[in-house]
Amino acid sequence: MKVTEVPEITGAYLFEPTPHTDERGFFCRTFDVEAVRSVGLDPYAFVQDSVSRSARGVLRGMHLRSGAGEAKLVRCSYGRIFDVVVDLRPASPTYLRTALFDLSDATQRTLYIPAGCAHGFQALTETADTSYRIDRAHDPAEDVTIAFDDPDLAIPWPLPPALLSVRDQKAPSLAEVLKHVQEES
Repeated sequence: MKVTEVPEITGAYLFEPTPHTDERGFFCRTFDVEAVRSVGLDPYAFVQDSVSRSARGVLRGMHLRSGAGEAKLVRCSYGRIFDVVVDLRPASPTYLRTALFDLSDATQRTLYIPAGCAHGFQALTETADTSYRIDRAHDPAEDVTIAFDDPDLAIPWPLPPALLSVRDQKAPSLAEVLKHVQEES
């Protein structure tokens, strides 16, 4: 498994497996303790696995957690997604930078997103299953959402959004979220 540091986001990594294909399909290792450990991450820190299924054009994000934050491994296990990470850690050298990814079942690449980064994605295929491995149990009181179409983020979503949750529809701007975070500190 090849591991590459994401230059746009300090502490983010892309894990690229080598699928073994034949006439039956493929077999692929999607998580490897030694590969995770090789970049200084604790492979046993992950406490929850989740999956979401989205139809083409569905947009989820931009989401993050307050408090200690939440680190996660994200992979598109079926279909294809346009994935976005924004560094919102004020002390990070890549603060406010954005990184864009194409994740798909063809590559089974996994993206490690450090705590303090906002994350979102849009389904590009009729069905897209996105798998998450998360390092903290979910606490809805810590959910933070930023408007997916915030002009300060200027995310180049590839499709018009087909469907958004109420939470994503009513999300505040990046400036409002950052102001609120600064007031809490």
